[in-house]
Amino acid sequence: MRKHFTRFTLLGLLVVLAGCASWIDRGESITAVGSSALQPLAETAAESFQTNNPGRFVNVQGGGSGTGLSQVQAGAVEIGNSDVFAEEKNGVDADALVSHKVATVGITPIVNNHVGVTDLSIEELRNIFTGKITNWKEVGGKDQKIVLLNRANGSGTRNTFERWVLNGEKAKQSQEQDSSGMVRQIVADTPGAISYISFSYVTEDVTPVSIEGVAPTDENVMTNDWVIWSYEHMYTKGEATGLTKEFIDYVLSDEIQDSVVSQLGYIPISKMKVQRDWQGNIID
Repeated sequence: MRKHFTRFTLLGLLVVLAGCASWIDRGESITAVGSSALQPLAETAAESFQTNNPGRFVNVQGGGSGTGLSQVQAGAVEIGNSDVFAEEKNGVDADALVSHKVATVGITPIVNNHVGVTDLSIEELRNIFTGKITNWKEVGGKDQKIVLLNRANGSGTRNTFERWVLNGEKAKQSQEQDSSGMVRQIVADTPGAISYISFSYVTEDVTPVSIEGVAPTDENVMTNDWVIWSYEHMYTKGEATGLTKEFIDYVLSDEIQDSVVSQLGYIPISKMKVQRDWQGNIID
């Protein structure tokens, strides 16, 4: 009996595995890799999509925008999630990729709750991140050393922040982190710390910083009064097809855009009152 049981059990397992393989062969499994700022939305949408489509799978991973763009260009994944336009990344053939803008995200400086600063000028912020200002008392805060924390190279969040704040100047070398969630935690736990994260990661553990009296809010992003923002792209190599297209269409559907996008701290594309091209110019 045991031999028969084992034989049939193995046969059944092979049938199951063959079925899984056939799902993959038919395009029933895709992978999206890249931006950690977009990851919460991608993961939530994937879970909902899979619930509504049993047997179809969307695997979501982080790694940063640079990773997402390089992986989708290489054909290693179906979707490359990115906070930046492909044209902004060296080594990426933007002409080979197709952008699907699925949301907009604001990016804000954050500080430890006890530094005593809630507003900075753009020049002060630039001087902090280039190392010209090193103590919070120089900008109206406590007599406390400033501790810089940057996102890692390849991060779309870092690219966007430096583009609109540093204006071509080089950031001072500092500790770097890949994860937005880890950045928030380190700033919350480290006296004198400052960094930057997308709006969707802000919690009461840290203090978002206004710039020249303009608060980091969705409404200010929509009108471009708050300029540190970026599109959230899902890039495909060529036009999206099959399950990849179905998933991206689902992310852009009213079901996701009208509820999930806003709930997670993103801005639906339809609510933007301005548009920018990859060079940062406002377009009609």
